[in-house]
Amino acid sequence: MQFIALTSIGIENILADELKQLGAQIGKQSVGSVVFEAELPLAQKICLSTRFATRILMKIAEKENVKNKTDLYNLARYQAWGEWLTPKTTFAVDFSGTNTELKNTQFSGLVIKDAIVDYFQDLYETRPDVDKQNAQVRIAARYHQNKLDLYIDYSGTGLSQRGYRQGQGRAPIKEHLAAALIHRSGWLKDVSQPLFDPCCGSGTLLIEAAGMANNQAPGLKKEQFAFERLPNFNESQYQEVREEVSDLQSPKKLYLIGQDIDGFVLSKAQNNARAAGVDQLIKFSKGDAANLKPVSKRAGVVLSNLPYGERMGGTAELINLYRGMGVAFKKHYADWHLALLSSDEALSKLLKIVRHKRYKFKNGPIDCVLNTYILDEKQVVESTHSTELNYEDSTAFANRLKKNKQGLKNWLKQHGITTYRLYDADIPQYNVAVDIYNDHAVIYEYAAPKEVDEQVSNKRLQDIIYLTSKQLDIPAEKIAVKVRKKQKGDSQYSTISQQDQSMVVAEYGAKYKVNIFDYLDTGLFLDHRLARQYIQQNAHDKRFLNLFAYTGTASVQAAIGGAKSITTVDMSKTYINWGKENFELNNIQNPRYRFFQADCLAWLDNAQGEYDLIFLDPPTFSNSKRMTDAFDVQRDHIKLFETTKKILSENGVLFFSNNKRGFKMDEEKLNELGLQAKNISEKTLSPDFKRNKHIHNSWLITRV
Repeated sequence: MQFIALTSIGIENILADELKQLGAQIGKQSVGSVVFEAELPLAQKICLSTRFATRILMKIAEKENVKNKTDLYNLARYQAWGEWLTPKTTFAVDFSGTNTELKNTQFSGLVIKDAIVDYFQDLYETRPDVDKQNAQVRIAARYHQNKLDLYIDYSGTGLSQRGYRQGQGRAPIKEHLAAALIHRSGWLKDVSQPLFDPCCGSGTLLIEAAGMANNQAPGLKKEQFAFERLPNFNESQYQEVREEVSDLQSPKKLYLIGQDIDGFVLSKAQNNARAAGVDQLIKFSKGDAANLKPVSKRAGVVLSNLPYGERMGGTAELINLYRGMGVAFKKHYADWHLALLSSDEALSKLLKIVRHKRYKFKNGPIDCVLNTYILDEKQVVESTHSTELNYEDSTAFANRLKKNKQGLKNWLKQHGITTYRLYDADIPQYNVAVDIYNDHAVIYEYAAPKEVDEQVSNKRLQDIIYLTSKQLDIPAEKIAVKVRKKQKGDSQYSTISQQDQSMVVAEYGAKYKVNIFDYLDTGLFLDHRLARQYIQQNAHDKRFLNLFAYTGTASVQAAIGGAKSITTVDMSKTYINWGKENFELNNIQNPRYRFFQADCLAWLDNAQGEYDLIFLDPPTFSNSKRMTDAFDVQRDHIKLFETTKKILSENGVLFFSNNKRGFKMDEEKLNELGLQAKNISEKTLSPDFKRNKHIHNSWLITRV
């Protein structure tokens, strides 16, 4: 009989070798599959034993020149379906492939279904039922280049699911891929040597390693295979196959070590190992892979699926992790072999170890590479003398951080400021801004010019992150890294992460909730510090309006300053709710303090009443679908003032601000409106923003 074994990309060669060792005759090998010949008992043995296949299909028919519905029906109608189904068997058809006449896979599947039903109707005057979810027998039809292959699902789905997984962490690795990594690591050549996974997560690699070393067939724990539901299934013969496979087990003394920084995930790993019956063979402990210590006097193999974005907080943590591991490997793991799976080659280079071999794999939809390394004496000596930085010039960035912090020291202490900008592209090659939020830091990378090489830019950013952490003594997990670029439409409101790590910062008697990880902006515009202070000092007994209010921080200061009424307007529901949280943080409650989620331009068109103090800080440009029209602050500012003037009281003040570089106030048209403007941009720049005089523009606008 001919079968096809399915697997993931990159595992085909390993699967072919496994099938050959089990006794199968290997045929065509293609992307994600291996064809083989085997008698039924051997096919059952393969289902029980394979660690690299995800599914086994048995071919029952094939035909060339299948072009239309009629060809499809005739091929299916005249198969001996009685060998695989009975009138009482439930079945389902999975169809893949199309051509100009067979355009819909669901329709093609129905054609084959009808043919099967007609077969039984003609012979028995009864028909089997279709059950798409829990079919007893599944037929797989694969159509390619006018050729149709018909298969019976022999194993059932989920061969890679061993049944021991009680829980898992984020971004888990599939069991069959774990087995492939173990195979490629070289550890199986001598299983008496230690195997160490410093980022073990839920323990899949080590559990699979224990099973492979002891020759435990993973399928022995499976409740039922699809072939057990076929009419020709021989129970006694199958039991002989099971006994043969079970007798091949050979328990060994193993030294398997797992470590992870997440205690909760470690508990899942221990539960999984217990369910697999190998918990006595694996030693799990909590530890930070960025600060590895020796785990064995004897050299062995380090094998790990290294964290990437989905599994850790962000770029800074990852860079710190890879750098730290590279240093530790060279210091404590001489003569060890390393096999490290990563989805980011740029991060792998941070290890600063010369690669021995590389193997490409797919972890679900993610392209990954298993890099192997041999830490021989030459490798360790050469690597130990290498610098931790990509560029020696990066020390200038560290020195500037130190200089700037020293320059701001007295001001920070005098005003009790813990949130401030420390660096803003002071050195052109290091084009970032660094903001401090209590004991956290945010690094904003400005989009590099097209002529700047991307690899150079990435390496400089790696140095920036490393030096920010080291110079300011801030752990990597407390550093957020973001890219500053022009926002379009609703993107300014979208999340960039889902960590939900908020904190509270203080400013001039107010408290604000900030979130440095989940959004492009943190919830607090630091450059508006003095603008908010002005509002606090001038809001007493005033009717205050905050338009384009963001998270309502200016409204909080107006409330602290004793405003008579406060109206806060923003288009984003997220930010309006955030503003309400800021009010709750400061125990502010007043029925005259109101929030409106609305398009500010449309709200202004219908606004009534008067306001004595208005804070107007519109975006530079917005074409959000939620706004009535596209808005450009340079083009539309006079029209905006004309609308706002209608609700500005006789002696009222309009505090206007924007951050468009090169913005020019049209004073002539402003005067025609009966308004006058006083530029106070210089006065609203606190010492931490003096280096960037174009961070924003500010005016006080009043009636003439």
